[in-house]
Amino acid sequence: MATVPAAERRSRVMVGDLPPDFLQIPMSPSQQQVMADEQTAQYMQAQQSFSYVPGNVQCRLSITVSQAKLAKNYGITKMDPYCRIRVGHSVFETPTAHNGAKNPRWNKQVHCYLPNGVDSIYLEIFDERAFSMDDRIAWGHVTIPETIFAGETVDDWYTLSGRQGDDKEGMINLVMSSTAQQAPAAPMPVVYQNPMQPVMVLPPGGMPVVGGPQPVYYPQQGVPQQQQQQQQQQPQGPVYTEDDLKQVKEMFPNMEEEVIVSVLEANRGNKDATVNCLLGMAS
Repeated sequence: MATVPAAERRSRVMVGDLPPDFLQIPMSPSQQQVMADEQTAQYMQAQQSFSYVPGNVQCRLSITVSQAKLAKNYGITKMDPYCRIRVGHSVFETPTAHNGAKNPRWNKQVHCYLPNGVDSIYLEIFDERAFSMDDRIAWGHVTIPETIFAGETVDDWYTLSGRQGDDKEGMINLVMSSTAQQAPAAPMPVVYQNPMQPVMVLPPGGMPVVGGPQPVYYPQQGVPQQQQQQQQQQPQGPVYTEDDLKQVKEMFPNMEEEVIVSVLEANRGNKDATVNCLLGMAS
């Protein structure tokens, strides 16, 4: 068997930038259609979620789970605590405070609608375990302060129960506030385009809500056609900052970025409204 010289072997090596489809399995037209349908469904879900306000609610509640001071560190190593909160039928979790031990800090803010008749929240603190079930180390019921309904923000410490006894497992710091319930926005018309392109949602004024590569505009009543074309050609600046997007992504690490961006744009960069919409999509 003849030996190929080293110089010839090196000449056969591919150099330069790799092609975009390197190590990728080409998709069939049916697979491309499935992906396009999934993307369209995500945009539609985002468009429907941000305008949805459930009935039978008192207000929109904001809770910041700041930190905790626990009575004991259970286990050989430092605990990795996280907190789970239940408001009515809604459940939220903070990130894990790795090596937080007896003094975990979360600074996690959650938003939800407070149903009528609900006047307290239930919370639990768990120690995250790698090779066994997470260990519940503390819990408690917290009555929602009446003063938040008058527009005040309450920053207070609340006792926890656990193995040490009732109200003897430590304390947790919560910051609570509320905003009045707003009436749901009027539904916006939807323009369906090519299945391989995102969906453009436009209100009657002609301002785009969810961007697409080939925008479609509704005609504005009483505005000359030439003026409409000039308005359409004007570039629209971003309605949110990179820091806003980063903060929302940290709150929803499992949510696709394009969905978060579409909801941010739909809510004109309003982070509170965006978080509430994404919570409804994740529940």
